[in-house]
Amino acid sequence: MRPLFKFHGGVHPPTHKVESTRTPIARAALPSKLVIPLHQHVGNRAVPTVQVGERVLKGQIIGRPEGRLSSAVHASTSGTVSAIDMQVVAHFSGLPDLCVTLIPDGKDEWFPHSGVDYKQTAHSELRQRLRDAGIVGLGGAVFPSDMKSYSHKHKIKTLVLNGAECEPYITCDDLLMRERARDILRGAEVLRELLYAEEVLIGIEDNKPEAIAAMRQAVLDDGHGHMEVIAVPTLYPGGGAKQLIRVLTGIEVAAGVRSTEMGVQCFNVATAYCAWRAITFGEPLLARIVTVTGNVERAQNFEVLLGTPVEELVAQAGAKPDTYKHIMGGPMMGVDLPSASVGVTKATNCIIEAAQSAFPPPEPAMPCIRCARCADVCPAELQPQDLYWFAKSKDFGKTQEFSLFDCIECGACAYVCPSHIPLVQYYRFAKSEIWQREKEQQAAELARERHDFRQQRIEREKQEKAERLAQKERAALAAKPPAPAPLPVAAPAADLDNTLQMRVDADIARSNMQMRIDAAAARAKEQATAEQPKNTDALTPQQQAEIAEIEARRAKFHEIASHSGADDESPKHS
Repeated sequence: MRPLFKFHGGVHPPTHKVESTRTPIARAALPSKLVIPLHQHVGNRAVPTVQVGERVLKGQIIGRPEGRLSSAVHASTSGTVSAIDMQVVAHFSGLPDLCVTLIPDGKDEWFPHSGVDYKQTAHSELRQRLRDAGIVGLGGAVFPSDMKSYSHKHKIKTLVLNGAECEPYITCDDLLMRERARDILRGAEVLRELLYAEEVLIGIEDNKPEAIAAMRQAVLDDGHGHMEVIAVPTLYPGGGAKQLIRVLTGIEVAAGVRSTEMGVQCFNVATAYCAWRAITFGEPLLARIVTVTGNVERAQNFEVLLGTPVEELVAQAGAKPDTYKHIMGGPMMGVDLPSASVGVTKATNCIIEAAQSAFPPPEPAMPCIRCARCADVCPAELQPQDLYWFAKSKDFGKTQEFSLFDCIECGACAYVCPSHIPLVQYYRFAKSEIWQREKEQQAAELARERHDFRQQRIEREKQEKAERLAQKERAALAAKPPAPAPLPVAAPAADLDNTLQMRVDADIARSNMQMRIDAAAARAKEQATAEQPKNTDALTPQQQAEIAEIEARRAKFHEIASHSGADDESPKHS
């Protein structure tokens, strides 16, 4: 018999599970509308792929994954998209998120789909099918399953299948194991194949004898020699992944360490079931088992289409009029829903209708008395009272020093607190503030990097522009013909006086002037040579007469000038 181990702390709250396990799983009626959030998983919100007024088929993708850590969202039935807008969703913050509102047409007409044989299909394709089918962790973490199914060969030794379901009121996994044990094991085989795991350990709390028997019988019937169903002690929060791994294997997953580094991976039984349906039949995650219990006439489990309004779901269980709030999840870790009109999501494992008698308003918080009961029951072995003081004083650095992010928010500390301090609310506040500051710091770093890059780009463009201008100038200088070099100006000797220097300068100036005169004369000579007299050969008689008359007058002028010179000449004396 396999030995079991213990984890630190834990509590034993009343289970309240019998009320919802008396009847089999029922199929919920088709609602009047489906409000399907596009952010039903850890990671990036899915991007809508449909338009308002478009008719869609059951299983058709209405939100494609965005980025590596994301998952697809599908139409839960056939119908018409009536809105794509921000609506209130099931979340601690109570803030709205982007949703697709679908009006069913009642035909439930499927989008074409088909499965594959996982043994004959590449692992990369199997993971892509899980991603496209929107398979996420259905135990509450809603982490995309395709991202958890990566492993190097033989690195993962043990695959843990979590059927503990430790929180009070919730019985959806219990009924699923009772009724669909063989399909769960087939899904476990698919996940084991992807992880190359050597063994599969299925942990179920010992307060579920019917589920334990059904799973063990399925293991025997199908001959899964590498699988073992193990009954673990009923202790909250024994269904936490780290706590169940500790109980089954004795491996202590340290803070900041992933279980895969220790050779162990953990999946919820409902996740394994949906993975089997996605791979074998090509069915995306369109519905899940939800426990409806608390202040209702007929507490039971329903197979519910994702997006079904909570108010329409609880009406099928006979909601009572004195219900004053709706809790999604269990009483320890559940969320008080902001409205009964929110849609069921992949994380919705239970809806508790709360009456004053069973869920009275919280009593006023009193000062901490330092009783240390919270530290005694903390499964993560933290110091909750110190985390409370630091969170209350907004000393977030200290909360991180005291391992705030190791807190799994199980609520065991608040359950035993005699001062009724809502400890988990303080831890959630501190975590959200730290995340917000980190986000702002990352945004500031990104803005600084963008500013630095812009400055570098501007400087680079200036340099490139200057280089282009310099190249143009060099090209222009190279294309220009060289000018005649002027005569060098003799440098004056240090021992010459001013008169000698003036003479030298005058000689140089005369030489330069003579050069310019000679150049001008040469240009004039070239121009005279280039010019040709006009019409000197074929002259008319009239032109010849005019020329003769001009020559006669010119001769007469020369004669007069010569006589005038002789008359003016002074007489000579002997």
